[in-house]
Amino acid sequence: MKKRKIIRMISRICFVLYMIVLVYFLLLSDGFGRIEGYRDYRYNLVPFQEIIRFVKYRKYIDFMSVVINLGGNVAAFMPFGALIRWVINRRVRWFQVILYTFSFSLCVELLQLVAKVGVFDVDDLLLNTLGGLLGFWVYYLLLLINRRREARMEL
Repeated sequence: MKKRKIIRMISRICFVLYMIVLVYFLLLSDGFGRIEGYRDYRYNLVPFQEIIRFVKYRKYIDFMSVVINLGGNVAAFMPFGALIRWVINRRVRWFQVILYTFSFSLCVELLQLVAKVGVFDVDDLLLNTLGGLLGFWVYYLLLLINRRREARMEL
């Protein structure tokens, strides 16, 4: 039982640090042009429009821009999906992870829209939610592997 408390505490600390870094990059980072902001509201409400654009024109767009936009949105939310179980202190099912990740991502996108420091993009909501779900499944897979390893050690 003590081991679970230590894991929970470490997970919560990691989650808080993760959230600080994520908020910095999504709302404050000068590297992503967040400091200056925009004069008007920028948004995309058409699902898959930006994803298709990045895939279709990948030869003409800087490779890192494609990776950051598509892969970065997925990877950035994987820790959220992996750590959410420990933060709320109860079992979380995959559909709940989708709901939690989508809700958090929606809050971030709305903050970017209102603060005019980013683009509200429905594709980001989809990619971020996919990232949270992938993080959950990676965590779950590692948990199963660990349980099997521990069961073998007991024999």
